[in-house]
Amino acid sequence: MTAEPATAAHIDPLFSPLRLGSLELAHRVVMAPLTRLRSAQPGNVPTPLNAEYYRQRASRGGLIISEATQILPEAQGYPRAPGIHSAEQIDGWRLVTKAVHEEGGLIALQLWHVGRISHPSLQPGGVLPVAPSAVRPAGRAFTPSFERVEFETPRALERSELPGLISAYARAAENAMAAGFDAVEIHAANGYLLDQFLRAGPNVRTDDYGGSIDNRVRLTVEVATAVAAAVGAERTGIRFSPFGRLEDTDDPLPLFGYVIGAVSRLGLAYVHLVEPREEGLSGEDAARFAGRRAGEFFRDVCRAPIIAAGGYTGPDARAAIAAEHADAIAFGRAFISSPDLPKRLRRGIEPAAWDASTFYNGAERGYTDYPEAT
Repeated sequence: MTAEPATAAHIDPLFSPLRLGSLELAHRVVMAPLTRLRSAQPGNVPTPLNAEYYRQRASRGGLIISEATQILPEAQGYPRAPGIHSAEQIDGWRLVTKAVHEEGGLIALQLWHVGRISHPSLQPGGVLPVAPSAVRPAGRAFTPSFERVEFETPRALERSELPGLISAYARAAENAMAAGFDAVEIHAANGYLLDQFLRAGPNVRTDDYGGSIDNRVRLTVEVATAVAAAVGAERTGIRFSPFGRLEDTDDPLPLFGYVIGAVSRLGLAYVHLVEPREEGLSGEDAARFAGRRAGEFFRDVCRAPIIAAGGYTGPDARAAIAAEHADAIAFGRAFISSPDLPKRLRRGIEPAAWDASTFYNGAERGYTDYPEAT
């Protein structure tokens, strides 16, 4: 990874300013949301250790998107994941936002409901997780002790429960503002609840939230509308993973072209897109999407700035911005191992190697003990 020095004739695309709604970024290196499962206090409350982790990764004028954070107790799918639904959690997050702001950084909270990607042992009262429909997911769930067990078939949400769910997203966004966040990001990606509603595989409803594309996108648009009304569209982003598959054969382009166009018309601060990853593509998808950028497919319908995520290097990121396939780039694992990643990218220094065995759970090791570049 090399970087040329910026001159009047050659401005580094990664280090030019960018406005995302109400956020004024000094550069376009964004820290992606990274689940780390280290909210060790009872009640899934962020701790001083979490504050130190985020402080280390803050950069002046740079944006951090927090780890996914459950909006309700029943939104939880992983042990030791933080929430934003209690007074104690709000106070815990204030430690984080204060630390980031003291370093001159900006931080958005990612609002999360896992839906069916949970287990009764993580649910209040031991009840079944909820989902659009009673369709059991593939794979294995976590328990509070980090044991992996088979998923159970979830309970389909009643039509009458959806207004309360929408209100919970808005209330969580208001809690985020009370905790000092600069913005919120709605998690509508990676197989969690809103993504489940979008997809024909896990959503086999026969009411006005299932069936046609315009029905399946309805909940996501209503959540985005409610959150934007609660905290301001200029402080609201949303994340999608168009090229993932959830037991369905939907063509992602019509589905996500529709929903991205609909939410971006709300005046959101940004739309965050996960790129098609070659290892996750097969058959016709591989032929259509491998080696392509999400922005190539959705830039024309998206009225908001685009943050792109998906294994970028410095040269890849600069090329994507220069080609207008993205306006900013979210880096994930490289930020885990290189808390000073913006500095490294500016200077052409490779990210440090990460230890995947310490990504989840644990304490300081693999979390706050990565050194900065010399």
